[in-house]
Amino acid sequence: MALQLAQVNFKAADEAALGRFWADALGWAVDSEAPGVANVEPVGFTWPNPTAVCIDVVRVPDPETVRYRAHLDLASTSAEHQVELVARLQELGATPTDVGQGDVPWTVLADPEGNMFRVLEPRRIYQDTGPVAAVVVDCADPRAMARFWGEATGWTVHEVADDHARLRAAEGVGPYLELVRTPDEKIVWNRVHLELLPYPGDDQAAHADRLRSLGATPVDVGQGDVPWMCMADRRGTTSAC
Repeated sequence: MALQLAQVNFKAADEAALGRFWADALGWAVDSEAPGVANVEPVGFTWPNPTAVCIDVVRVPDPETVRYRAHLDLASTSAEHQVELVARLQELGATPTDVGQGDVPWTVLADPEGNMFRVLEPRRIYQDTGPVAAVVVDCADPRAMARFWGEATGWTVHEVADDHARLRAAEGVGPYLELVRTPDEKIVWNRVHLELLPYPGDDQAAHADRLRSLGATPVDVGQGDVPWMCMADRRGTTSAC
């Protein structure tokens, strides 16, 4: 009884503007399911579908005190494409960002609301992922987190070591979920978290109970009376169910 890793949630002061940025960045469509919410997903996308992890941008009145540990890595297909993509993203409003990365082959940028993401150099492993190569989560113990997220989502663990782990949908399509060992003092905080959705007809409460049995804990981030549940994994990475 797995949950679908359906989308990443960005908190924003201007959800429409940030939604347009990410839609233009990825070549996807953007629409709104409710006031204050922008949905960014591939053109013609119908959920459930493992070929993409979509983006939900939600307006919040003030910067949250809760900061999350997730960011996106974008794929490139060649060195020329990486350069062109970085230039186009900056034209859309992204800015170069120094997070202490040093001399690396990827480029670190921040979106118009300051959320860090990376444009990777071409890597064979990401050639079939689509524009999002990976959803990356900083953590202290990738092995433990791989077990948790594999059980939570039903995704296949492709690689696991002391310093990183890599999972992907069982169908072998879409982006990877990557868990990277990162000391607390080196974590870059983003207003981004993961959202898990039950498949149609599933019992949300039963899913929440199972997540708790895996080590997740309910958290209060000021969500109030809402139909979803906010939980934190064993390392404190927040997700919604």
